[in-house]
Amino acid sequence: MKFEGNTLRVQTNEVGIATLTLDLKDSSVNKFGSQALAELAQAVELLQQDSSVKGLLISSAKDAFVVGADITEFMGWFQLEEDALAQKLRDAHSIFTSLSNLPFPTVAAVNGLALGGGFELCLACDYRVMADSAKVGLPETQLGIYPGWGGTVRLPRLIGVDNACEWICGGQQKRSADAMKDGAVDAVVAAANVVSSAEHLLQQVLDGKLDYQARRERLQAAMEFSPIEKMMIFESVRAVVGAKAGRHYPAPMEAIKSVEKGIFQTIDKAIETEIKGFVKMAKSPVARSLVGLFLNDQLVKKTASKYTKGVEPVSHAAVLGAGIMGGGIAYQSASKGTPIVMKDIRQEALDLGMNEASKLFGKQVERGKLSSEKAMQGLGKITPVLSYGELSAVDLVVEAVVENPKIKQSVLAETEAQLKEGAILASNTSTISITHLAEALKHPENFCGMHFFNPVHRMPLVEVIRGEKTSEATIAKTVAYAQALGKTPIVVNDCPGFLVNRVLFPYFAGFSALLKDGADYQAVDKVMERFGWPMGPAYLLDVVGIDTAYHADQVMAGGFPDRMGHDGENAIDRFYALKRFGQKSGSGFYQYEADRKGKPKKLASAEAQGLIQSLHGEHQTFADEEIIARMMIPLCIETARCLEENIVASAAEADMGLVYGIGFPPYLGGALHYMDQMGLAAFCEMADRFKHLGKLYEPTQAMRAMAAEQRTYHQY
Repeated sequence: MKFEGNTLRVQTNEVGIATLTLDLKDSSVNKFGSQALAELAQAVELLQQDSSVKGLLISSAKDAFVVGADITEFMGWFQLEEDALAQKLRDAHSIFTSLSNLPFPTVAAVNGLALGGGFELCLACDYRVMADSAKVGLPETQLGIYPGWGGTVRLPRLIGVDNACEWICGGQQKRSADAMKDGAVDAVVAAANVVSSAEHLLQQVLDGKLDYQARRERLQAAMEFSPIEKMMIFESVRAVVGAKAGRHYPAPMEAIKSVEKGIFQTIDKAIETEIKGFVKMAKSPVARSLVGLFLNDQLVKKTASKYTKGVEPVSHAAVLGAGIMGGGIAYQSASKGTPIVMKDIRQEALDLGMNEASKLFGKQVERGKLSSEKAMQGLGKITPVLSYGELSAVDLVVEAVVENPKIKQSVLAETEAQLKEGAILASNTSTISITHLAEALKHPENFCGMHFFNPVHRMPLVEVIRGEKTSEATIAKTVAYAQALGKTPIVVNDCPGFLVNRVLFPYFAGFSALLKDGADYQAVDKVMERFGWPMGPAYLLDVVGIDTAYHADQVMAGGFPDRMGHDGENAIDRFYALKRFGQKSGSGFYQYEADRKGKPKKLASAEAQGLIQSLHGEHQTFADEEIIARMMIPLCIETARCLEENIVASAAEADMGLVYGIGFPPYLGGALHYMDQMGLAAFCEMADRFKHLGKLYEPTQAMRAMAAEQRTYHQY
């Protein structure tokens, strides 16, 4: 037989072996959309009817096998009524079930990524041969859903309940060694040999050396456990998964329910159980938020790629200012293959920066991510210097000295004189206007902001800031360098604080106002952490550094005095005056002492409590809802202002900036999505209840107009 479609083709050789090749036209990857499912159904039906076919091999013509479902298309599925969505899933299941019941053995040759529906296609086959460089997995819980094409049914039967729950609930991509160890694949071979090895395995089945029918019967039957075994397995799984998932992300725990019920059912009934649970998750607001973030992330990456088309990569970089931040930037550049010069005026600072980079490389060795030899090679790409001489050959310099405009301007002017023609200067300032800093330069067109977030090696965001005179070529080169570092760059226009800190400081202002009214900062921290923030505002200020926050607060108050200025002394002012700088000094809102691993351990501080009470009086009790509202309203309104003022170009970039830059709770989808979910009219009504607190709590006229017209920031 022969079949040719737009997403796959089937051809049978002279000995009756059919090869189904996945090859989505006009695309660099294979993914499952409606057309791919329809063509797969056609192909399977033709294979069922062809009595000459003795076995089936499924392979890919792309570097990846199948990267998963086409999320853009399947967003439309999620809008359907529950019964209609269930039927869509049932139709897809019927294709996979027909594949798994073909009257001959089937083998998947997994040459590259096989994720989500792509891996579920592999699970519907009798055997799987995997390239040693490939990865497989079921990442659906990261989108607020769980596998819906048989993943919760077939994987537990194949690799065991505990392993399957870890795979499904963790949502991680699994390397070939782990897949083989757990029993998810039957062989791991070099990538060049995947198809030939799959053919060999298929021939072994045809020769009677492997019994595919017995395997099918075992994998399609209900599993058998004693009540004690069941209780021990699922109590343990629930405890581990529940602790990791948290209260705001229900999909992992729902997936466990589906697995727990499905393993005691025949495969057909287990599929219905999976469908029912999937529909429940797909209709949840968390799934809408997380799928929205996925789409936003794709848009942000696509936008960045438009800047860098045809741009020559940075071949040699430099960072000014060593220490923790400079060392972090140097490590990130070196670890991704771009040599970097690290300059400072003090040897002890260079030593600190090199120690930071060495420590980070060492951690990669400890985790098995790098060999000692590779780590030493990476560290060798960092050149520590005390003079400007080594900067004459670099393409781009990141200035990361103290957050003081006069010092920065002086350093930038000195550095510019040492650079080759066309080399780019970028400032890692977190708040200071790029246009203002550029006043000290002869070539402001070659200058922009490149704001990293601490710790550099973990935080995915880099803000690339366009000053008034910054050229587009400078922006493009800087975006390309950020991408080469493995970061997600978002281009923003200049203003005090840019996007992320401009939005963050109204959040801190809401916190200061709560303290002024008598709120207990530890209670506020607990409420906001339960709400989904990785840390409460007091703890975050300690981690950022009270001194850093104080100086940034001055910049923000100067830039937006009507909203961000304040009368009288607040807690940040008092702590700054007393040199309680947070983690770095050992005391701030909390006390810090080193734990067994040398990491700062947070402890309650009676002294800090007393200082705040001396400023604002005795504690008052606030309802959780009021604390959340008073913290979130200023942040959300300022995000809307940034979009209205074209500081950020799109709602997608605004929301991703907050998620990636300050850990905005992902289940809420970003500040603008949060308002969309609530409804702008409801948000404005909530804000108006706090209008007595000042301009920070006043929605813009554009927000009110959108509310009246029932418009939203996102259209997905």
